[in-house]
Amino acid sequence: MKKQKIKFYLSHEVKKVDRQKEKVIVNASDLKGNEIVFEGDYCLVSVGRKPYIEGLNPEKADIKVNDKGQIEVNEKLQTSTKNIYAIGDVVRGAMLAHKAEEEGVMVAEILAGQKPHIDHNLIPNVVYTWPEVASVGKSEEDLIKDGVKFKKGQFPMRALGRARASMDTDGFVKILADQSTDEILGMHIIGARAADLIAEGVTAMEFRASAEDIARISHSHPTYAEAIKEAALAATENRPLHI
Repeated sequence: MKKQKIKFYLSHEVKKVDRQKEKVIVNASDLKGNEIVFEGDYCLVSVGRKPYIEGLNPEKADIKVNDKGQIEVNEKLQTSTKNIYAIGDVVRGAMLAHKAEEEGVMVAEILAGQKPHIDHNLIPNVVYTWPEVASVGKSEEDLIKDGVKFKKGQFPMRALGRARASMDTDGFVKILADQSTDEILGMHIIGARAADLIAEGVTAMEFRASAEDIARISHSHPTYAEAIKEAALAATENRPLHI
């Protein structure tokens, strides 16, 4: 983003937005109260999302809703009215289509008498920018907060043959693994095809694979997936092949 001359102003409060002919003027202030004025062609407002339950009238079915507007469910996705289930954006967890799909399948299997399970820690997050951003599992901040000792392996896309050939060298793959067991606890990717590549991390973590497990698997060359192997090698004994 620095290459694109994008600058972030974090912890700023927007005070006012004005439209002046072909320009947009945004007045904001920082934590110290210093005022700053931004001028641009457009102003994009992005303040997150909230559950949309308008028209569902959950209270008429004695269904509990929390203070975030989410329908409360148990581990089986049952609401407080046991014969009614809720999935997707109206319940806790990430507002992602593939998360809702897994929950829908889970409810169908429960109704069919099966005993399914979803590990929401293994639902991948994807941001469809370019380069793409994808992650699964824990972040470094999560592990530090939880007091978990971990090791990290990171590999830059610019050192990857396929990335250089395709001229998409921005980004990296990062793998977080348990310090003692080497079990993969998180995978984070920024780069071309990150949305597709993260599936390898989800699969590995579902089977509780170690970083060394991935490091010892042959990956096709030249592919973007090689960056995952390299990051796993870096996490195992800090021995990536190409840096």
